[in-house]
Amino acid sequence: MTKQSGIYRQAHRGGGASHTPEIYDSRVYRLNAPGLIEEVVIQREVPEGHVVVEPSVASICHADLRYYTGNRRKEVLAKKLPMALIHEGIGRIVKDSGSLGAGQRVAIVPNMPGHLRRRIAAEQCCPVCKNDPGGNYCHNGEFLGSGVDGIAQSRLVIPEECAIPVPQDVPDEIAVLTELCSVSYQALRQVEPRLHQAQIAVFGDGPVGYLTAAVLHRMFHVEKERLLVFGAIPEKLRQFEFATQSLVQEYDFAKKGRVCDMAIECTGGMFSESAINQAIDLLRPRGCLVLMGVSEQRVPINTRDVLEKGITVIGSSRSCYKDYPPVLAAMKDPSFRAMLRKLIPADRRIIRSAEQFSQAMAEAAAHREWTKMLLEFQWH
Repeated sequence: MTKQSGIYRQAHRGGGASHTPEIYDSRVYRLNAPGLIEEVVIQREVPEGHVVVEPSVASICHADLRYYTGNRRKEVLAKKLPMALIHEGIGRIVKDSGSLGAGQRVAIVPNMPGHLRRRIAAEQCCPVCKNDPGGNYCHNGEFLGSGVDGIAQSRLVIPEECAIPVPQDVPDEIAVLTELCSVSYQALRQVEPRLHQAQIAVFGDGPVGYLTAAVLHRMFHVEKERLLVFGAIPEKLRQFEFATQSLVQEYDFAKKGRVCDMAIECTGGMFSESAINQAIDLLRPRGCLVLMGVSEQRVPINTRDVLEKGITVIGSSRSCYKDYPPVLAAMKDPSFRAMLRKLIPADRRIIRSAEQFSQAMAEAAAHREWTKMLLEFQWH
C-alpha cells in the first residue's frame, strides 16, 4: 500500500480486479457519548461508483441535538454511538469522478439506498426498492448521522447519485437548506394531486413549519388565501408573510372545525399531541393529515374522529436523492431565496477542531433559536 498526498492506493493482489479502491484519511468528529465529541482519523475506502466530498457548510438539526444531549432512549444510544453527527450540509468534490469534477459544489444526500451503496439493480436490493428505487424505506439503506458517521468529517464517501450539483447562482447559505427543504418537498409530492384546490393548514412556527409552508407557496403555488399557519409565538408567526396566520392559543377549534381539506403537523416533541388533535378537529370529512414532526414518545390521538371523518394519515420525515434537483432548481428563484434567508443567521460558526464543534453543539442545545445554526468547516 503506497501513500500519495494523503491518499492511500491499494496495490493489486491479483485476481484481475478491474477497480482498485483508493483510501483516504478522514478526520472525524465523533460523538462517543452524550456531550463528548473527540476527533479520530479513519481510513475511508472509495468503492466503485462513489465520490469523496469535503464538507464545507452544514446546519444543526434537532435530531443531532437529541443525540448530543442524550435525549434518545438508552438502547438507541448504545446501538448508534460512537458516531459523527450532522446530515444537513454541502461540500466540494475532492477528485474528478464520473460527471462530477474536482471542486464542484454539491448538496449531500444523507439517505443512501442499499442498491446505490452496493452498485446493484434496485430490484435486487429489497422489496421496497423493487417498487420505488428512489424511496425512503430501503431495508438495506443507511442514513448519515443516524447509525453511520455523518457530515462532521473531512472526507465523506457517498454514492455519486447522493452528491447533487449546486447551481452557480445558489449561495452556500441557501444551498445548505436543501436537505430540510427536500424533506418538505418529499412529503408534499406524496399528496400533490390534493394541493391544487385544497384549503391547507400547517401546524408549527419553527423551521420545519416555515420551510414546509414556503415550499407549499413557492413550489406548489398554494396562495395565501388557501394556506393557514398555526403557531404559538407571535414573533415567529409574523415571519410567515406569505400565509394566513393564527395563534393556536386564540383559535377556537371546537367552533371553527371542519374548515380544511389538509393539515400538516410540523411541531414534533411535546406539542405533537395537541397539534395532531387540533388538526383532526379542523379537517373536513375525507381530509388528509400529514405528520412530519418527530417525537420520542408515543402520541395519543383522537382515533374516533379519524374514523368518523375517514381521514387519511400519512407520515413522512426524510427525503431521497430524487427530491434534491427540483428543490435546487427552485432555489434559483430570487423570491424563494429571500424567503429562505429568514432562517439564516448573520454569522457562521467556524469549525477547525472537535472542541469547537462540541461548543457549537452545546450552544445550539442551550439556545434553540428560530434561525438555523450554520457551521463552516475549515479542514486545512
